[in-house]
Amino acid sequence: MILKQYYLGCLAHASYLLGDEQSGIAVVVDPQRDIQQYVADAEKFGLQIRHVFLSHFHADFVAGHLELRDACGATIHLGSRAQAEYAFVPMNDGDTLEFSGMRLQVLHTPGHTIESISILVFDLAKDKSKPFAVLTGDTLFIGDVGRPDLRASLGWTANELGGHLYDSLHTKLLPLPDEVLVCPAHGAGSLCGKKLSSDTVSTLGDQRRFNYALKPMSKDEFVRLVTADQPDAPPYFTYDAILNTRERATLDKNLEEVLKPVELDEVLQLGDKGAQILDVRDPAEYAKGHLAGSINIGLGGQYATWAGTVLDRAKPILIVAEPGHEQEAAVRLGRIGFDHIMGYLRGGMAALADRPDLVWPTERTGVLIAAEELETSSPPFLLDVRGPGEWGMKHIKGSINVPLNHLQERIDEVPRDRRIAVHCAGGYRSSIAVSILHQHGITNLIEIAGGLAAWDAAGLPVVSEGVQPL
Repeated sequence: MILKQYYLGCLAHASYLLGDEQSGIAVVVDPQRDIQQYVADAEKFGLQIRHVFLSHFHADFVAGHLELRDACGATIHLGSRAQAEYAFVPMNDGDTLEFSGMRLQVLHTPGHTIESISILVFDLAKDKSKPFAVLTGDTLFIGDVGRPDLRASLGWTANELGGHLYDSLHTKLLPLPDEVLVCPAHGAGSLCGKKLSSDTVSTLGDQRRFNYALKPMSKDEFVRLVTADQPDAPPYFTYDAILNTRERATLDKNLEEVLKPVELDEVLQLGDKGAQILDVRDPAEYAKGHLAGSINIGLGGQYATWAGTVLDRAKPILIVAEPGHEQEAAVRLGRIGFDHIMGYLRGGMAALADRPDLVWPTERTGVLIAAEELETSSPPFLLDVRGPGEWGMKHIKGSINVPLNHLQERIDEVPRDRRIAVHCAGGYRSSIAVSILHQHGITNLIEIAGGLAAWDAAGLPVVSEGVQPL
């Protein structure tokens, strides 16, 4: 039996290829939308992908089940409580797929969503009665459990799903043997939980000992615990959850349509009509000079998550990238279902060589110079765009916290009659913030290079409130 995990760091997403060498059949669980790695590995192992499972309708990415169906003829399997536009095999609690050397058994584990399932994996050559692993989707993470509040807009309350989650954990997963491997669909950095570990696999015994949500407690205590202090869900989450239920264009067909060069004059015209110009270069390069009005979300960070948070799904996107990176930018947008791309600027920033009037720089300053300016009689307004929990733990004295994911809706809180100094933890989010401020006509600003990490490294003072700001 083959069990291979694929971990996509920018979305903190884990997917799995299960292979039965005796029958030559492979099963993919919770695939990402770009499926080439599964197809290539199946061929390398001498397998054919015949089945694809979704543990639930994921909210943070668009899964690749339709891509595997169309490319490999794979049958789609969902929990029996799922409803979808495409044909699928509904899997009841206890249903199995049996192969020569491998058995998969479905457990209904509602809680994160009502249709959530987990999959027991039996390596029949080792033990026919005890599972080797359990693929838990977003029901049980390493160090956490799936948040139950993401389906509020679809008719389920967090308390209702939290109660289901408690039952799923205590009746379906916790009775399994300690040595069973726990293989979840997400890791640290995912917004599908609040305390996910950076480990991507564990054992049930370790989770029983160390996972805060599995400690002995009543159902009411559990529901209160798992519904409290969850991070803000990006606005695209509901959109993606619904899109995963629908028949839609596959990623390769969409890329054929959107990966086309657009001349500068047309980019400017489309921008004037409301198109979003997305500069995906590194923040340092963006600061040197960028197309006026563009928004910077660099490929080097949590690009797709922030694109889904900041960009408008109703407005087309034009990409500005270093030549050769246009496809990566489009594919990673496609992973969250942002297919509304109109093309990319031909030649990237080189297209602006004769139009210096369209190129804006961002003034950046080091932390020592910024610290001096903050001590003057007319200091800049110090804007910290990190999350409220980060701010409460540690921040620069006098800073005002407006988290990046709320900056656009709270833009009126940023004064227009003062110089603005913007920072985050390391410089990625502050560059996004600067581009948003520019779009709103706030241009008298500096970005503190390196953010709070550089401030700390220079030994400059910070304060800790231990509480979140209002």
